[in-house]
Amino acid sequence: MNGYLTHLWLIPLLPFAGFLVNGVLGRRLPKWLVTAVALLAPLAAFGLVVSAALGTFVFNVTRCAPCGPPDWGWHHPAVTLPYVENFGQWINAGALHIDFSFVLDQLSLVMLLVVTGVGFLIHVYSVGYMKGDEGYARYFSYLNLFLFFMTVLVLAGNALVMFVGWEGVGLASYLLIGFWYQKKSAADAGKKAFIVNRIGDFGFLIGMFLLLANFGTLTFSEIATKLVRTPAGRAAWSP
Repeated sequence: MNGYLTHLWLIPLLPFAGFLVNGVLGRRLPKWLVTAVALLAPLAAFGLVVSAALGTFVFNVTRCAPCGPPDWGWHHPAVTLPYVENFGQWINAGALHIDFSFVLDQLSLVMLLVVTGVGFLIHVYSVGYMKGDEGYARYFSYLNLFLFFMTVLVLAGNALVMFVGWEGVGLASYLLIGFWYQKKSAADAGKKAFIVNRIGDFGFLIGMFLLLANFGTLTFSEIATKLVRTPAGRAAWSP
């Protein structure tokens, strides 16, 4: 990867590490350290995503001292998209094989830039917004957890891994919406968000069952290879 793309698993791991540190030790840490952990986690994840983007579009300068001035031009990308990282087989049941994998393509790269970049800015804003709150460390642990699951959702190589990210985002949303659970309005809003997420879960599960019924797989790359465009422009499924 020529140094431009580190392992994809580091992108979600960094916010998850921030969640663990502030979630477990936050009450015993000084506020400045809680803030540093909370901000460095999304910032480092954003840096990794930028590194991946630079690996996709690399501007190269070739120098030849005896030959004259440097030759400026576009170099071949250090990273070829889609880039897949497979962490092993997750489910193996009959003809169904599902790996736990992350995939970086043009769409997920753009979404990761948005999620980690905007996510970092939200963390920065929250430092002032939550100033003086007793649950300061707990809030930032939830915010880091939200970012962790969002990056898992975006990087998912199949619908099942995406479902894990989807469920996690729902959990983190519930925790953040109901953060001030002592207030009835906040507790009620958290319950409402939880119920709405369950409706979304039902639709997501139906979608996965339909994918299995029509394609026999939940892996996005395998589904893409089975989609064939007819000359008339209609989508058809190949066996």
